Amino acid sequence: MNAYITEELKKLKDAGLERRLRTITGPAGPRGIISGKPALIFCSNDYLGLANDPEMKRAAIEAVENLGTGAGASRLVSGTMQPHTLLEARIMAFMNAPAALVFNSGYHANLACITALAGRSTDVFSDRLNHASIVDACILSRAKVKRYPNGDIGALEGALKRSTAAQKLIITEGVFSMDGTLARLDLIVPLLDRYGAMLLLDDAHAIGVMGKGGRGTLEHFNIKRHPLIIQVGTLGKAAGSFGAFAVASADVIELLVSKARAFIYTTALPPSVCAASVKAFDIFEQRPGLRERLWKNVSRLKSGLRQAGISFTDSGSQIIPIIIGQSNEAVRISRELLDRGVFIQAVRPPTVPENTARLRVTLSAAHTQDDIAYALAAIEAVFKEGAAPARGATPARGAAPARGAAPARGK
Repeated sequence: MNAYITEELKKLKDAGLERRLRTITGPAGPRGIISGKPALIFCSNDYLGLANDPEMKRAAIEAVENLGTGAGASRLVSGTMQPHTLLEARIMAFMNAPAALVFNSGYHANLACITALAGRSTDVFSDRLNHASIVDACILSRAKVKRYPNGDIGALEGALKRSTAAQKLIITEGVFSMDGTLARLDLIVPLLDRYGAMLLLDDAHAIGVMGKGGRGTLEHFNIKRHPLIIQVGTLGKAAGSFGAFAVASADVIELLVSKARAFIYTTALPPSVCAASVKAFDIFEQRPGLRERLWKNVSRLKSGLRQAGISFTDSGSQIIPIIIGQSNEAVRISRELLDRGVFIQAVRPPTVPENTARLRVTLSAAHTQDDIAYALAAIEAVFKEGAAPARGATPARGAAPARGAAPARGK
């Protein structure tokens, strides 16, 4: 093997940063078979449990039967099919937006929007905790990137005041994917007109979840749609499907169609994926009880962690980080939880800052109260000082491992 590759692999392993793929047997959902044994899954982004929803599956199957399995080309060649235009119209209606464009993933969407809107004459103001796709897109755009501390609106405004660029673009996640905290859009949006800036809002973890109708963090903060805001959402999280979208003014969407390389140079989404996504927006409107159930589950888990004395970031979202610190320790705890039948993936640098490796716990509307009780008992047992994993335990519904003493905070 190449010496460089051998050395890089060794460095990753020694630092606890080696990655391994885990195959889950069964559909996406709150439980599955992992490494040959049943486990409850508390690290998925399927927040409303739609990835295996019967209505979603019927919509996808019908599209396959009528339109086949692939689009055959990029959207600007021969790949724009009726399901693509129907999905964009459905997104516009749901989001109350003048125009929409569908992309093949959230990564594609951020790459497309940022590189099309920013260039050498642009100052980009990017939150330090923004997603890797935003970081990569900013580099590719060749813009001057000014990163501000997470959520520090004073630092953001100071940087805007000092900027003399003709084009200014603020970029933030609505719900930060690894911390679960919310951007202060109520303070950011007023800066747009004040400093002549645009805002790209990555609302991947908010669409379907945040706001009374699930329209994201703008709705959560009761902010009206603004012509200087481009809002990006994904279809593979709360929507239970695949792909992403951007909603913005008609001029912005027209620019993206003509200039966004990540849109232009890739084969279009399969029609079945678009059909399932259309159904997801129907469900967002017709089944608000899913959001209500999700937030009840979030409240139940947070309450249980507090009772157990386990420190976590009370983020205000469905993402609940338990900060461990060292990568090897986070991996160990994740492994011992899986031995007890609870799958919570360890998240390590560079996904999160150094010395903040964590368990990123996420909730779904599909989790039952028994599921949450079982997970809480397993977390408490593993965090208890010196607890050995209960190998062979399985998360039968309603069952829970024996609860031990509360762990020391911050372990």
